Amino acid sequence: MGGGFYPSHLFVTFACHLRGGKKTMKHIKFVVKVKRSGTHTTEYVRRIDRTPIQMTADRKRALVMGKFTAEDTLKSLQTSRCSSELVSVRVST
Repeated sequence: MGGGFYPSHLFVTFACHLRGGKKTMKHIKFVVKVKRSGTHTTEYVRRIDRTPIQMTADRKRALVMGKFTAEDTLKSLQTSRCSSELVSVRVST
């Protein structure tokens, strides 16, 4: 029941940047952005360990997660009354 190996995801996960002759490694993580129909505000997923999933309007308080966790959260939020999308965030190490 294991998942397959997806080499295209490996290139999305890491990005190298050259800055001043010094190589810094930056990881690309994701937040889930949710737009509910009937409201004008955009919300972000804050916690996923509780039911229902907690949301926040402040992007800085959003949960930063890996690609597979973000995709699973995105699938669980899909309804006809809300649209959700992944937003990439660079995290330096």
